[in-house]
Amino acid sequence: MPATFDDLIQLMARLRSPEGCPWDREQTYETLAPMLLEEAYEAFEAVEEAREGRPTELRDELGDLLFQIVFYAQVAAERKEFTISDVMEAIHSKMVRRHPHVFGDAEAQNSAEVLRNWEAIKAEEKRAAGKDKSTEDSSLLDGVSTKAPALMEAHQLSTKAARVGFDWQRIEDIFDKLHEEIDELRAAISSHAESKAEDDKAQVREELGDLLFAVTNIARHLQVEPESALKSTNRKFRRRFRHIEVGLRKRGRTPDAATLEEMEELWQEAKKTVASDK
Repeated sequence: MPATFDDLIQLMARLRSPEGCPWDREQTYETLAPMLLEEAYEAFEAVEEAREGRPTELRDELGDLLFQIVFYAQVAAERKEFTISDVMEAIHSKMVRRHPHVFGDAEAQNSAEVLRNWEAIKAEEKRAAGKDKSTEDSSLLDGVSTKAPALMEAHQLSTKAARVGFDWQRIEDIFDKLHEEIDELRAAISSHAESKAEDDKAQVREELGDLLFAVTNIARHLQVEPESALKSTNRKFRRRFRHIEVGLRKRGRTPDAATLEEMEELWQEAKKTVASDK
């Protein structure tokens, strides 16, 4: 018979038992943290595989991520802090509470209204739990982790701001901003080329960041997750560059000895012959 969620919980308990696995018994909240993050990223990458019609890897990575959650809950239960049942009860209650337009009398006509309600309910939950540390220095954006990858952080920051109305109304306006940032970056590059000053180099870095932030906002308006979009392009670049390397090897050459013209020829060939990335 197929394994159930209870089977997984019992498996984890067995692994942590005196008769179980020495390595599993040694793990703590702290030692599990890097693995939790790694599994989350691997699941994130597998989403793209599923989007392209290969769901098996996502299934497996979600299993690995679920195992980490059960692992944490088992450690917590041994510490008499909470159980996996407490985890499930907490998230079930939260989702019901934050969807009053589904489980209550509230109304939400579109996703934007849902998200505005979500933020308001979340803020009220913090106040009720005594976790509201609002001061003159606090911000709506404090809930966005500074430890997230920069592209993901930018997407979350602009999403949070947009939920309270701080957003461009049209994507064309963001493209105007994008062109403005490109012009400012070019000016900063030109200034640094002339002066070689560290201050001008720092300005180049700042303008480049502004440009990337504008691109992230375009992705958000298009409802495209920028991290996964860039990951997809990274994989595409790997495949096409590998085609260049294979082509050069057939000619008895290596990339460092080849000319740019040779590599560009093979790159254009890769764009036509390497499997579609869409």
